[in-house]
Amino acid sequence: MTTRASSYRLSFGVGGLFVREAVVAAPLFLQSQDWRAVRSVIDADNLLQARTVSTGRRLSRELVHRLEELSDEEVTLLLEGTATERGHLMWAAACRRYDLVGAFAEEVVRERFLLLTPTLLPELFEAFVRAKAMWHEELSTLTSSTLRKLRTTVYLMLREAELLSDTGEILPCLLSPRAAEALQKRSPSDVRFFPTSAKVTGDTQ
Repeated sequence: MTTRASSYRLSFGVGGLFVREAVVAAPLFLQSQDWRAVRSVIDADNLLQARTVSTGRRLSRELVHRLEELSDEEVTLLLEGTATERGHLMWAAACRRYDLVGAFAEEVVRERFLLLTPTLLPELFEAFVRAKAMWHEELSTLTSSTLRKLRTTVYLMLREAELLSDTGEILPCLLSPRAAEALQKRSPSDVRFFPTSAKVTGDTQ
């Protein structure tokens, strides 16, 4: 009997990479070491400057869920690092939080980069999702509009992380030594989420 694969989380259709918002939340966490408290402060003071209470809560929930994927060292780097390092860390956080995003990053974005076919057309995401739907029922029931929304968000995050050009070309990623060191501490290494020729533990390329 075939075991059904665990369901993908699909709530990443809100916002983008959340780099600016992460810089707001990171110091609060380093003071309290409590992400729930961070979210409460963000909501109470509308630190994300949302137009409505419901929008603010939705954004803070999504932001905290992603930041929870980062180590304390990585949260510190969010504050001390460059804009590029922040983008790379928040892309890694999104890939960790959402297995579908991580799989797309590894199996499509990085693979196409290594094969020297760097154009990332919109239909590649949709074809990827259709292929995964064979094992994930939740993907087979997505409406066309929801699929487009998810794809738009993923491609926006890639652009904000400086991994995709405005014309749809995959951009080579040069990770800083300290960002690379943090990502390599994961097993398998989270360098696999980036378009880079750097070796990844267990990589067959």
